[in-house]
Amino acid sequence: AQCNDCNTPRHIFCIYNGLKVLLISDLTQSESNREPVAKEEEDSGEEEDGDSESTNEDSDCVNKCSEGVKKNCRSEKQSAAALCISVGSFSDPANLPGLAHFLEHMVFMGSEKYPAENGFDAFLKKHGGSDNASTDCERTIFKFDVQRKYLREALDRWAQFFIGPLMIPDAVDREVEAVDSEYQMAQPLDSNRKEMLFGGLAKAGHPMSKFFWGNAQTLKNEPREKNIDTYEHLREFWRRYYSAHYMTLAVQSKETLDNLEEWVREICIKIPNNGQPRADFSDLQDPFDTPDFNKLYRVVPVRKIHALTISWALPPQGKHYRVKPLHYISWLIGHEGAGSVLSLLRKKCWALALFGGNSESGFDQNTTYSIFSVSITLSDEGFHNFFQVIHIVFQYLKMLQSVEPQQRIYEEIQKIEANEFHYQEQVTGMLYNAKHFMLVVLMFNLIYLWLKVISAPLTLLTPATANILLLSPEHDGHCPLNEKWFGTQYSVEDIPEEYRDLWAGDFPLNPDLHLPAENRFIATDFTLKTSDCPDTDFPVKIIDNERGRLWFRKDNKFKIPKAYARFQLLAPFIQESPKNLVLFDLFVNILAHNLAEPAYDADVAQLEYMLFPGDHGLFIRLKGFNHKLPLLLNLIVDHLANFSTAPNVFSMYIEQLKKTYYIILIKPDRLGRDVRLQILEHHRWSVMQKYEAIMADLGVTDLMDFVNRFKAELFVEGLIQGNFTSAESKEFLQYFIEKLQYKAPPAEPPVLFRVVELPQTHHLCKVQSLNKADANSEVTVYYQTGLKNLREHTLMELLVMHMEEPCFDFLRTKETLGYQVYPSCRNTSGVLGFSVTVETQATKFSTDFVEGKIEAFLVSFGEKMVNLSDEAFQTQVTALIKLKECEDTQLGEEVDRNWFEVVTQQYVFDRLNKEIEVLKNVTKDELVSFFMEHRHTSSRKLSIHVVGFGEKEKETHGDDQSSSSSESQDTGRKTSSYGDVSKLIFLPAAPVLAKASRITDIRAFTSSLNLHPYHKILQ
Repeated sequence: AQCNDCNTPRHIFCIYNGLKVLLISDLTQSESNREPVAKEEEDSGEEEDGDSESTNEDSDCVNKCSEGVKKNCRSEKQSAAALCISVGSFSDPANLPGLAHFLEHMVFMGSEKYPAENGFDAFLKKHGGSDNASTDCERTIFKFDVQRKYLREALDRWAQFFIGPLMIPDAVDREVEAVDSEYQMAQPLDSNRKEMLFGGLAKAGHPMSKFFWGNAQTLKNEPREKNIDTYEHLREFWRRYYSAHYMTLAVQSKETLDNLEEWVREICIKIPNNGQPRADFSDLQDPFDTPDFNKLYRVVPVRKIHALTISWALPPQGKHYRVKPLHYISWLIGHEGAGSVLSLLRKKCWALALFGGNSESGFDQNTTYSIFSVSITLSDEGFHNFFQVIHIVFQYLKMLQSVEPQQRIYEEIQKIEANEFHYQEQVTGMLYNAKHFMLVVLMFNLIYLWLKVISAPLTLLTPATANILLLSPEHDGHCPLNEKWFGTQYSVEDIPEEYRDLWAGDFPLNPDLHLPAENRFIATDFTLKTSDCPDTDFPVKIIDNERGRLWFRKDNKFKIPKAYARFQLLAPFIQESPKNLVLFDLFVNILAHNLAEPAYDADVAQLEYMLFPGDHGLFIRLKGFNHKLPLLLNLIVDHLANFSTAPNVFSMYIEQLKKTYYIILIKPDRLGRDVRLQILEHHRWSVMQKYEAIMADLGVTDLMDFVNRFKAELFVEGLIQGNFTSAESKEFLQYFIEKLQYKAPPAEPPVLFRVVELPQTHHLCKVQSLNKADANSEVTVYYQTGLKNLREHTLMELLVMHMEEPCFDFLRTKETLGYQVYPSCRNTSGVLGFSVTVETQATKFSTDFVEGKIEAFLVSFGEKMVNLSDEAFQTQVTALIKLKECEDTQLGEEVDRNWFEVVTQQYVFDRLNKEIEVLKNVTKDELVSFFMEHRHTSSRKLSIHVVGFGEKEKETHGDDQSSSSSESQDTGRKTSSYGDVSKLIFLPAAPVLAKASRITDIRAFTSSLNLHPYHKILQ
C-alpha cells in the first residue's frame, strides 16, 4: 500500500526471497519532483543526545542544531534501518547457553566482503551514524542510522552480517570476553537477578529456565572441557536461523521509494533462505503451572530497598494486540489518583511507587505466556506489613472483577491515546508508529471486542495463582539458597495459612478502593494560537528583573497544540552544607509525593512534569497539550507555596533517601563520577558526605525551616516554547512571583561551580569499590584542557569523534578489557577536557593494567592522527557538520538545546551555527597539535580508579576481600552482604604507576590548588 498524501511519509511493503520489507520514503510530493536525492550534496546527520540539565554535573559536548542554519539543510534527517529476526535465546542449544546472544555480537566482526573487524562501526562513525543490536527470547534486532548520502553503502555493509559474516576463530575467542564482561556488568542489577530467579521457576524443559546471557564459562571454558566446538556451533546456528524468511526489514529515508526498492532488492536478495520452518515454542503453554510458583520468595537485593512484586503467568496475549487487554488492566492497577491502590498505600506510608502491567519484552510476553505483574517500592513500615499490602492489591483486583470493564474508562484511554497520536511530532523509530497506530485506530473500530477480551485475563488474576517476590536487605543472612548464574540469595516458603484461607474465601472489598473519576486534564482545545509578537529563530527575553527572567519562542515549525515550560528556582544557600543538600532532596521528594495524587490525571493525559533537585536550585519541567498546561503549573506552584509534611511521611522519605544514596555509592561508575567531580569542582559536596549528613538526627522542623528559607529568597528563570503567546507566557512567571511572594537575592546566584586547576603532572586517585560482592571496576583517565573558547570546545568534539571507533577497536575488540569503553568530551562547569573510560572486571584485569592499556591506546591514537590522510580528516569534519545541520524532528530537541543555554546562563542560542563556522576552517595540523598538547609530561592528567573485587586485585585489597556469600567459608560465621559506604578506602598503586602522585585526601589535595574563575563559553 502506498500513501499519496503529499505531507505524509509514503511506504510500500514487499517480499524478496522470503524477506519481508517495509520501505518508507520521507520525501514530500514536492521534494520527490526535484533532482534525485541520492545525488544531492546537502545531507545531514542525526543529533546526539545531551544532558540539558547539566549545570549540576560535567556534560558531554552536545551535538544539536538550530533554526538559524541555512534552510536548504533544514529538511534533511538521518536515514535508518531495522531488521528483526524471528529467533532468540529460546533457541539456544542446551550445551551452549547464550549462543544466540553471542552470535549477535559475532556478526559485527567483519564479513567476507568487508573483512575489517568493526568496519561497519568505523564506517558509521565517519558518516555521522550509529548502530545497536539486542537479543530477546524469540527475536534478535539489529538497527542503524546514517547520513542519507551513505545509506546505500551502509545497507550493503550491514547486510553482510546476514549474507557472509567471517566469524574467524580468533575473533570468537576475543569477543566471548565482551559477552562475559556484559554478563558481569549485569550481575549487580536487581532487575536481572529477579528475572533469572523467576525464569528458573518454569517447568523443566521450558526455554524460560535457560541462561540467556552467556559468559566465558558457558561459551568458552566448559565447551573446551567437553570438546564442544563453539565456533562451528555459531556457524551452524547462523545457517539455521539467520534465514531470509525469518526476517522483517524496515528502511526509512528521504529517498524515493524507487531508489529504496532498487537498493534493498539488489542487496538483500543475497540473504540466504534455507526454507526450514521457524522455531516454534507455542505448544509449551502454562510454563509456570507448577507447585513452586504460588509461593513466597524472599530475596536479598543488591540495593538496599524493600520491593514487592506480585506476578501472574497468563496465556499469551500477543494475539490481542488490537484490544490490548493488559493495557486496560495496568491503567487501573497502576493509577495513582483517588481510590487507587497506591493512593491508599501512600496514605498509610507503606509505599513510595507502584508499577503494574506487562513490558512487552520477550521475558514478559512471548508465544508461551504473558506476565502481568504489580511491583511496589515499599517503605520500612510497608515491608513490615507486606501481607496487608498484598491484601489491598487483591482487594482492588476483586473490585475490578466485580464490575465489568468500564466503557467510560476504555474510551477515556482511547481519547488520550488518540489525542497523542493525532498531534504527535515525528518519532525516532519506525516500529513506534506502527504500534501506536494499531492501539488507537483499532480501539476506534473494534470496541465491540473489548469486553470479552479484557475480562478473560482479568478473571485469572487471583490470589491462588500469584507468585510473590519480596526483596529486602533485612533478609540478609536468612536466605540459604543461591541462584546458579547471578548468585542471588533467596528462600522459599508457603503462603501462611492465615492469608491462604482469607484469600481462598469471599473476602470483603475495601471501601477506600474504587474506579478513578473523570479526568479533568484531558485536552479538548487544539487551536493553534496566533502569535502576538514577531517570529524569531531563537528565544527572546520577555521579562528581566531582579526576581526573575523569562525567555520565549512561539513555535512556527511543528505547528502542534503543545508546549514546553521549564523553570529553575535558584537559591545559593543550598550549597552551604551537605545537610542543606539532604534537606533539599527531602523537600523535592516530599513535594513530588504531595503532588502525586492531584497531578496524576495530568500525567496520564499526556501532560508530563518533573521536579528535579539541581546543584544550585529546583528544576521544574512541563510539557504536553497547551490547553491544560497552565492548570498543571498552577497546581505545582500552589503545592510549593503551601508545602507541609506529616512526621510519618518525613520519616518514610528519610529512610528512602538513605537507600538512594547507598545505591549510588555501591555503583562503580557513580562512585567514580562522584570522586572525579569532588576533586575538580570546588565546594562540591559528595554523595558520601550527604550519606553521613542524613544519618544525623534530622526532623520535620529542620525541613520546614529549610523550605521557608528556600521560598523566601529566589531568582526564577524560565523558558516557554510552543503554542503559547508571549502574553500568556508572562503569566507563568508572574504566578511564581505572586504565589510565593519571594524576595530577590542580593546578587544573581551562580549556576556553576568554580573548578580547580590541576597540577601539570599525573595524579591518581584509586579507591575501593563499596560493594564487596561486585567484580566490576572502572578506570577513567581525564586530561584537563582549561578555560577555552568555543573554537577549542568544537575542536575537542571533533577530536573525540575521531577517537571513538579506534578506542572501541583497541580497548574492547583487540584487548578485550571490557564491554563498556568510550572517550568523552568533558565540559566541567565551563572547563574543557576529555577522558577515556574502561569498565572492566577484577576477575580479569587490574585497574593498573587497564590504565597502561589506555596509555598504549593514546600513543597509538597519536600516531594515527599524525598519519591521518587529508581525505579521512575532511570526512570526519563533514560528518560532524552534518550532525549539527540536522533538522529537529521534535520541538523537544530544540527546547533541550535552548534550555541548556538558559540553565547555564550563556544564551548563545546560535551555538551550532558558530561551531559549524569553526569546523569549516579547522585544519588537520591544528587538530593534531591540539591533541598533542595534552600528551606532554606537563599535561594536567587525573586518573580515577574504582577497584572491584576479584582474582586480579587480591594484592590491591590485601585482607579486605570479597565475601560473595553470607557464610565466610574459613570461619563459618555470618557476614553481611552490605558494606560500609561512609568512607572512601584509598588503595596503593602498582609499581607501573609509581610516577603518578597519589591522592589519598581529596580536601587536602584540592585546598592547595588554584581555582579557575567562573567561565562561560560565549565566543
